[in-house]
Amino acid sequence: MGNKNLHVSRAGKTDEFYTQTDTVESELGNYWQHFAGKVVLCNCDDPYESEFFKYFARSFNELKLKKLIATCYANSPIVQTELNFWGTPNENPDFDKKRNAIRFDVTEVPDLNGDGAIDLDDVKLLLKNQRNVTYLKGDGDFRSPECLAALEEADIVVTNPPFSLMKKYLPRLVNSGKKFLVLGNMNHVTFKEIFPYFIDNKIWLGCNSGHFWFKVPDYYTAKATDFKIDETGQKWRRMGNICWFTNLDFTKRHEPLQLFKRYSPEEYPRYDNYDAIEVSKTVNIPKDYNGVMGVPITYLASYCPEQFEILGKFDGGTPDNDLDLAKPTIDGKQVYKRIAIRKISDIGDLKDED
Repeated sequence: MGNKNLHVSRAGKTDEFYTQTDTVESELGNYWQHFAGKVVLCNCDDPYESEFFKYFARSFNELKLKKLIATCYANSPIVQTELNFWGTPNENPDFDKKRNAIRFDVTEVPDLNGDGAIDLDDVKLLLKNQRNVTYLKGDGDFRSPECLAALEEADIVVTNPPFSLMKKYLPRLVNSGKKFLVLGNMNHVTFKEIFPYFIDNKIWLGCNSGHFWFKVPDYYTAKATDFKIDETGQKWRRMGNICWFTNLDFTKRHEPLQLFKRYSPEEYPRYDNYDAIEVSKTVNIPKDYNGVMGVPITYLASYCPEQFEILGKFDGGTPDNDLDLAKPTIDGKQVYKRIAIRKISDIGDLKDED
């Protein structure tokens, strides 16, 4: 079993993490003002299974969307495990197409079941008629010509791309000029292909981050921790440091971090090879220090651009990367990678207690 799982991982198939409903709903609720009259693309999403697609389909009228497009990669490992509209090979002469890459276009979601409300039942009926399905000639990869054409049509992209492809996925998305909301891992922030966009204020983190549960295909092996099988037999994995990457503005982003600590040399040591202090926890950022500070990557979930500026990172001190300022070491001992920031405003400073 272990060797089989290793083989699957090398094939890139352990990127199959499917987002659950409440993860999508709790984040998307912060951006409703951006969607009226827009074309939304979910370009890594099997519409028959994707919670992203279902969310936008059942909220299509409330959000006042112009159009919803979903494209998926061929051979989705959980295709028709939740919404089986394809029947069996004997019932459906097109059964062999079920694993083809497809594109699904929605321009309206009517009350198909006549109950007076638009809900998931109407979405299921919409999917079942299959009039909106186009079978793609390619494999549905987001870099394929057909999917790039869909990207051209879109105003906003919302999806959960394969984490192993994030170095290629996010830069292409940013450079397309489209708005986006993409689920990823906090460690992606420091990738050399992605971090410059944080410096240039072209990417920031969304509202929610932390540990989230994801649905995974049956071939994933059990783990002692962060793993469960529900009453239906569905496997789930919990992943930490999950966050949202976006360029959609929202109110919380401009709320300053409340600072109460004061600087002291004893509590905030300096790095061996760079004039900056080490701040091991975001909550401990001193309010009265105006020099360069190294803070945890997770600080970006609290980053207010009116309060601090991002200068670079302390990672490996890579010579050919101007944004990698130094390896973060204190008395010869390396600490985990940090984000270099500097205070630019006193907003958020709390008064000292008497």
